[in-house]
Amino acid sequence: MTKEERRNKILKGLEVAYQKMIELKRKNNSEIVIVKEGKIVKIKP
Repeated sequence: MTKEERRNKILKGLEVAYQKMIELKRKNNSEIVIVKEGKIVKIKP
């Protein structure tokens, strides 16, 4: 497996993890904490 293939698999896995996290946050009606322009921001999914 080349470095590029490995990198693509990791990115695809992260994408799936983010989608699952958003679904869970919606289900539990909780906020997502992100950093936007150097500030910590809480948003509703």
